[in-house]
Amino acid sequence: MFPEIDQFLNYVRIEKRLSSNTVSAYAHDISRFALYLEKKGVANLNSARDVHILAYLVELHKSGIEGRSISRNLVSLRGMFKFLVREKLIDSDPSVQIEFPKKWHRLPEVMTLEEVDKLLAAPDTNTSFGFRNHAIIQLMYASGLRVSEVVNLTLNQLSLGETNLKDEIRFLMAMGKGSKERIVPIGHIARNVLDEYIRTVRPLLSKQNSPDNVFLSRFGRKISRQQLWKIITRLARKAGIKRQVKPHTLRHSFATHLIERGADLRSVQTMLGHSDISSTQIYTHVNTTHLKEIYKKFHPRA
Repeated sequence: MFPEIDQFLNYVRIEKRLSSNTVSAYAHDISRFALYLEKKGVANLNSARDVHILAYLVELHKSGIEGRSISRNLVSLRGMFKFLVREKLIDSDPSVQIEFPKKWHRLPEVMTLEEVDKLLAAPDTNTSFGFRNHAIIQLMYASGLRVSEVVNLTLNQLSLGETNLKDEIRFLMAMGKGSKERIVPIGHIARNVLDEYIRTVRPLLSKQNSPDNVFLSRFGRKISRQQLWKIITRLARKAGIKRQVKPHTLRHSFATHLIERGADLRSVQTMLGHSDISSTQIYTHVNTTHLKEIYKKFHPRA
């Protein structure tokens, strides 16, 4: 085992006066990393590089360790390497550029266009709640709204950009994370369904003390996140869609289908309300996966 590890553990135990449990956690995480380096033939901690740390974290992930525990491992390694650099026991900190697992994005689940059509056709529009659900999924696929943005959407947020022109795109004002407002376009198909719902169905669901939320429950209250989840999953089963469809699947599908058809990343970022474009860039990876599948399917030499 590398002697520098003992110096770091003595530092956190004596100088920083961390609890015995915390010191034990540091010792466990760092010792496991040291064994990994020895297995890879790395002679000392000064020879450790960011690629070693990243590969180690990936190995932890593949072994089934959850993101929170992987984050703790990275915190331990960062603390150690920062100490070793300060004490001039190593030349540089190889952990400084490694992102925490909370920033590691899994590729989102995305529906095909055929699956979207099946889902949109699933509600029974002859009933009040069926038409409400029809309006919900039409809006979600047309706008990419988050679950919280849908359940909290009010009538006032729909008034922006009203028009009598049938083919004109209307806009709504979405209230995103951190109470950040953004303008979101709605295509004419979803707009027409939404207009009909507000004009003919919502008044049937509204009670004397109902809020001004667009989508109401059978008791005249705004629908909850849990209710929206149940609506989407139930409609997906009814549509015969085999993959797991969640409310966020509609948002993922909205973004992916835009990018597949040539929408630029900045525009999609604006529509989704992402503060950081790196959150939007994941859909370019989804698009790449789609292109690979198309290539394998249709290229004669694939």
